[in-house]
Amino acid sequence: MYKTLALAASAATVFIASGCANMSAPAAPAMLANGALVAPNGMTLYTFDKDTAGKSACNGPCATAWPPAMAEADAKPAGDLSVITRDDGSKQWAYKGKPLYTYSKDQKAGDATGDNFKDMWHVIK
Repeated sequence: MYKTLALAASAATVFIASGCANMSAPAAPAMLANGALVAPNGMTLYTFDKDTAGKSACNGPCATAWPPAMAEADAKPAGDLSVITRDDGSKQWAYKGKPLYTYSKDQKAGDATGDNFKDMWHVIK
């Protein structure tokens, strides 16, 4: 009986370990790359001077040009990254309380064509 239990325990350990190895951790909502904060897809993240801590002022056409860095409904803060609630009830990532956005005219990862746009949009460095 002891051999049977030991064998079953050993098989369970291998099964659990292999299952965990295949599980992927959720992607970080933002990371530093080439001196700038970027989204998981490598697109540059921006802040908007008209925003206040915890509140986005970019809605409607603004949010079309500057798509918010959306967070899942159950997203949890991590370090300097927090989650705010937009006017429509959706969730958005924020850095040190300032909502985060990408820029629709950035074409590929690493582009930062919106930096200092109208002296109101800024790359987080």
